[in-house]
Amino acid sequence: MSTGMSARDPLGHPVYRNMPTTIFEKMSARARETGAINLGQGFPDAQGPEEILRAAADALLTRSNQYPPMAGIAELREAVAAHYARHQDLDLTAQEVIVTSGATEAIAASLLALVRPGDEVLVLAPLYDAYLPLIERAGGVARVLRLTPPDWRIGRDALEAAVTGNTRFLLMNNPVNPTGIALRDEELALLAAFCVEHDLIAICDEVWEHVTFDGIAHKPLIGFPGMRERTVKIGSAGKIFSLTGWKVGWMCAAPPIATLLARAHQFVTFTTPPNLQWAVAEGLAKPEGWFAAMREGYQASRDRLAEGLRGAGGSVAKIVKLEHAWRRLDGRNDDGFQVAPFPG
Repeated sequence: MSTGMSARDPLGHPVYRNMPTTIFEKMSARARETGAINLGQGFPDAQGPEEILRAAADALLTRSNQYPPMAGIAELREAVAAHYARHQDLDLTAQEVIVTSGATEAIAASLLALVRPGDEVLVLAPLYDAYLPLIERAGGVARVLRLTPPDWRIGRDALEAAVTGNTRFLLMNNPVNPTGIALRDEELALLAAFCVEHDLIAICDEVWEHVTFDGIAHKPLIGFPGMRERTVKIGSAGKIFSLTGWKVGWMCAAPPIATLLARAHQFVTFTTPPNLQWAVAEGLAKPEGWFAAMREGYQASRDRLAEGLRGAGGSVAKIVKLEHAWRRLDGRNDDGFQVAPFPG
């Protein structure tokens, strides 16, 4: 069938024309095909909390299944603001919360809403694989600052070398996927001061904020001096409650930014299934003990995995956040080693 397009006008947007399928989809598909243990994609092997599943089922049967408000149901927006007040000492209002169909949509909506053609977006690598194509699709230009192992630390000199007069945004991930590190307090303070000095808006992907190990508490960049009015904070119910298939996320920002985010969001997905929103609202109200137990369970799994990998020979990087681990696999090939590869 003819597309009506000439040879001089190839089909498809340039960003997507030669783009490969995401590595996470490839890894999980390969694991299913071969029966390999899937350590590649960021989802657990648990079903998620039964009470939240039941809340979603009950809402599906007893509440409205028509379009909810575009920015999210009031109960969830209020629950997100209250959750961050309890756990991160943030003073957000429900009006500053916009519910999205997953955190990746929140990242996309943020970039589409804020980035103008030619604007530079500073990103820290290694990075989540959605960042670069989404920046390009929004018309922006990525300025990649590559961090180096084993510590992956951020320094002022490297930041200053990466920024130009066209840099308008910082897109960052903390806790960091895929390295599994936690940004230190002094690094966050440095980034905050850097954003203020260079008049940057920070888009903060903080989906792993509750998966923290060794007693380390997550600190959001929006809480640092000067960042309240220049930060988009992004969260994910899928990561918090091990319900990644639900694709329920949110973005939080001061009203001038939130208004623009909502305008982009309305023509990306418009809204998110209402029964899932009600269930997530209930989940976010859980007591601190529930979140502490969740972290302890993940930390025990991390320790067991690291011990097993060390026993097989080689070094394993210390992971202080996330459910990821890094190990050198010298002398192995993908076909002979039947474990889906680690992110990064």
